[in-house]
Amino acid sequence: MLSVKNLSEIQQMILVILGVLVFASTLFWIWKKIKPSPQVDELVTRTKSWWVMASIFTTAAVVHPAVSFIAFGLLSFAALRELSSISKNFRTEDRSVIFWAYLAIPVQYFFAYMGWFAPFVVFIPVFMFTWIPFVLVLKGHTQDIARSMSVIPTHLMLTVFSISHLAYLLSLPELKDFAAGGRGLLLFVVFLTEMNDVFQFTWGKLLGRHKIIEKISPNKTWEGFIGGLLSTVGAALLLRFLTPFNTIEALGAGLVIACMGFVGDIIVSAIKRDFGLKDTGTAIKGHGGILDRIDSLAISAPFFFYYVYLLHIAK
Repeated sequence: MLSVKNLSEIQQMILVILGVLVFASTLFWIWKKIKPSPQVDELVTRTKSWWVMASIFTTAAVVHPAVSFIAFGLLSFAALRELSSISKNFRTEDRSVIFWAYLAIPVQYFFAYMGWFAPFVVFIPVFMFTWIPFVLVLKGHTQDIARSMSVIPTHLMLTVFSISHLAYLLSLPELKDFAAGGRGLLLFVVFLTEMNDVFQFTWGKLLGRHKIIEKISPNKTWEGFIGGLLSTVGAALLLRFLTPFNTIEALGAGLVIACMGFVGDIIVSAIKRDFGLKDTGTAIKGHGGILDRIDSLAISAPFFFYYVYLLHIAK
């Protein structure tokens, strides 16, 4: 049951998110009218996708926890299905093995819902990591089996295990003098991860000169990365009321989210480049698929979760 103070802090955060989106939408619309350019068109398109993602995650933060866990499970299902559909690395006999990957989704989210930390942590990285190769062996087809043994567990880690950490935030035990709880932490990491993408994109367009990893993501620059990192760290400090962090811990959280969000982005960019695709799908009209929008979260979510866990839970 949420306290009045808890609701108040979460409502404040939702108002902040809505305010930022309204401001960005208005600014980019005016900018496009005054000085149209492909860069502005990209910002307008991104803003539309931010509205979609903000609606999904803010809803998950305010509805009944059971509904939130189901929603996150469906998000993982959609991301896994999307990634599996575009993968060119599967053999014909691998298709039936993917069934086991889908079955892992409700199990993983059940562990998260119950707050069973040990099963949650080991189920996919240990049990499924062993079970899927074993099932592949039972198929009796060894041609390219090593590749399949690597690809399917990696898909599970990227779309299910990683994203399930967002859901587990809602199951964390209550902390003394921390009213916002897991819902506040959820909004904190999602909002900062999305804003880090915005900050890096904007600073990169304004000041970007020096490429970081041109062969994978030619638009990524050191100026964009550093500008985004500093902006995200500053935003983390401003939004510290949603967390149990002191000032130093909040700055560290912003650093973790900015760096790991960048890592998630370029990992998925590399996958798309391998598949010869611009987007992973068309689920979000105008800005690609589900994985295109949660690529940064796929890495920032587990790192942020364990950052919180090690600092304030596992004491």
